[in-house]
Amino acid sequence: MAGNEPARQIVVCDAGPLIHLDEVGCVELLADFPQVLVPEAVWDEVAKHRPNALTQSTVHFHKVTPTEALPPELDVLSRLLGLHRGEQEALHVAQTHPGCLVLTDDTAARLAARNLGLMTHGTIGVLLRSIRRK
Repeated sequence: MAGNEPARQIVVCDAGPLIHLDEVGCVELLADFPQVLVPEAVWDEVAKHRPNALTQSTVHFHKVTPTEALPPELDVLSRLLGLHRGEQEALHVAQTHPGCLVLTDDTAARLAARNLGLMTHGTIGVLLRSIRRK
């Protein structure tokens, strides 16, 4: 993680990091963030594959449902990069929360996020952050 990041940053999650952190028993590392926003499509995917990942009592998960259509730039990037619904929703939610961090392990989603001016990290970034913060 960058040294200039806010200490208590809101995160918007894609499914990959939630699933992988649950696989290694580290979902509680997300408790360091004041809010963990999980778009509805991501929530449904995680609930299907790793339902226990969303039940970590120390993490403040907030299920969010984007209510507006994708902004034109995100829509174009989504079609160009073949983003799935969960990735689209995560990026859309992130656009409405300036300064947030998008957690995704998907290369295409990271590329789209970079083009949208959003900060991203993946599962490894969360693990490294926890090591740095002891």
